[in-house]
Amino acid sequence: MSIDKESIRAALGRVAPPGAVAKVSYCDGYASVRIPAGRVPAEQRGAMGKRLEAAVREHAAQAGEALREVHVEMTDEMPSGAAAQAAPAAGHRPIPIPPASEQASPLPGVRHIIAVGAGKGGVGKSTVAVNLAVGLARKGHSVGLMDGDIYGPSLPTMLGLGGVDVNIKGNMIQPLLVHGLKAMTIGKLVDPEKPLIWRGPMAHGAFKQLVEQTAWGELDYLIIDLPPGTGDVALTMAQMLRLTGAVVVCTPQKVAQDDAVRAARMFQQLGIEVLGVVENMSWFVGDDGKEYDIFGRGGAQAMAQRLGVPFLGAVPINMGLRERSDSGDPTGNFTEASARNRPLVEALERLVGNVENQGALAAVRAGRATPRLAIS
Repeated sequence: MSIDKESIRAALGRVAPPGAVAKVSYCDGYASVRIPAGRVPAEQRGAMGKRLEAAVREHAAQAGEALREVHVEMTDEMPSGAAAQAAPAAGHRPIPIPPASEQASPLPGVRHIIAVGAGKGGVGKSTVAVNLAVGLARKGHSVGLMDGDIYGPSLPTMLGLGGVDVNIKGNMIQPLLVHGLKAMTIGKLVDPEKPLIWRGPMAHGAFKQLVEQTAWGELDYLIIDLPPGTGDVALTMAQMLRLTGAVVVCTPQKVAQDDAVRAARMFQQLGIEVLGVVENMSWFVGDDGKEYDIFGRGGAQAMAQRLGVPFLGAVPINMGLRERSDSGDPTGNFTEASARNRPLVEALERLVGNVENQGALAAVRAGRATPRLAIS
């Protein structure tokens, strides 16, 4: 006997109200159940969630299959079946996300959690995340860097983690200590050349494990490098964590701006403050000392003004930055003293300072910090 989503739905029918289960997903030991919150009184939702999870696990045990994780989600969407068919036709409705601010934080020792996202791949999101984390650490902060890009992790290369082994104590993963950071990536937990062909529940489980089973300890900042786009991982993050805010990375091109706007709107819709926009690959300085605007400089700044969010800075195309990213030496982006590297150093330090300031303001607005007045 094996289990699938239909057999799980049948098992749930013994504990859930008739027609209440909206969606069931199952793949390789990961089960996901979605039930409309409106069908369950508010005071009963916690107990109902536990009963649903217990029913799924009992069904799996009877079938002789081991479950890695059961995820139960209460939403405002209509259930499937007759109730859904009776509902009036409507256009697309965004998936409601329970605000993480109303939940206990799984990372109580972390002061600021900042996500770095982008609407499309190839704009340098991971480059910005890595250098932001290194820059904050160089200013004396305790910083963690988590590779949330489950399908295409970049940190093993960009941090030079090839020869570093992961250490596990008890059931907790010990973060890797490199470049003044605590870092963790799914890329060190799987075969580096194996593609992760995972459905949503599996990506959800992997992200949840990186967050909750990594011994982050006390941190001033946790920087999360998200996958491109507006998919499952961003939704999971919004459900799990109380973020200080998000940084959106974009190149000057119009096509990149279009996708970056969608990313910014996604964060806002999820209740995550957009700390600002970074323009990556903004300009290039040739051997002749002349600046070339290869992708059309300034587009991301104009986009930020249109969205009403801060512009955090522009990062140039730099040969040294590319070489150090490939060799796993992000610290060198701040320490190389050559004249050719000076514009990059100035741009990165400006970016780090702006994110630091915007993060502090966001924490005050959210009521998680109070303004500090220094008198000299």
